[in-house]
Amino acid sequence: MRRTIHPTAIVSPKAQLGTNITIGPFSVVGANVQIGDGTTIGHRVTIEGWTTIGHNCQILHGAIIGTPPQDLRYKGEKTFVTIGEENIIREYVTVHRGNVEGSATYIGNRNFIMAYCHIAHNCWVGNNVIIANLGTLAGHVTVEDKAFVGGLAAAHQFVRIGTHAMVGACARMNKDIPPYTLAEGHPAVLRGLNVIGLVRSEFSVPTRNALHKAYRILFRSGLNTTQALETIEKDHDGVPEIAYLCNFIRTSKRGISKERNARE
Repeated sequence: MRRTIHPTAIVSPKAQLGTNITIGPFSVVGANVQIGDGTTIGHRVTIEGWTTIGHNCQILHGAIIGTPPQDLRYKGEKTFVTIGEENIIREYVTVHRGNVEGSATYIGNRNFIMAYCHIAHNCWVGNNVIIANLGTLAGHVTVEDKAFVGGLAAAHQFVRIGTHAMVGACARMNKDIPPYTLAEGHPAVLRGLNVIGLVRSEFSVPTRNALHKAYRILFRSGLNTTQALETIEKDHDGVPEIAYLCNFIRTSKRGISKERNARE
């Protein structure tokens, strides 16, 4: 069982460590931490609390994971951070655990979290997500699969960022970002579909065309959101992405970002 642990690292004997892991100088691993096979921990990393990290992750220098939430209501309850497999978590990223007994902050698989990002308590980050430098997620934010969050962008509590959405740098997200869209601004507004992202993800031409049509009805037809959804749902030809987009909007609690002159 090969492990490379630098002699200056402080690793609790109660921590559960997989095989072929590396822990760098001056890093600290707490008693309730589980680290999967093949994971690499850099220099001066702190991992504490009830934190589970999956296989083949890279956690670089200065990252702090599993510390208490920044919530004055938190009184030391047992809460969690769960991180999946093959994630890259760069320098000085912070990930806080849940704020209510038994709750968790969750990060899925194959995500790329760049330097100085913050993922607050009870966030849910899916798979294949990219968050660029200094991206900030407040508590209870959801980022769906294959979304991209630009550098210095910030999401308000409980905001959802839909699958395959792209959020530009320095955006302030105070409402949900619909799936498949491109958003930027302060506050964030929509600028169209994430066309390049859809092509790169190999969405078919008929699906992209259906999404273009739905987008125009939602944000450029002059219909309000309820009317637009009814129009789209009558004629979406069974395209699952259209059904998903409509359901995302219908279940939004904070409301959705729109184009600047779109009707409510």
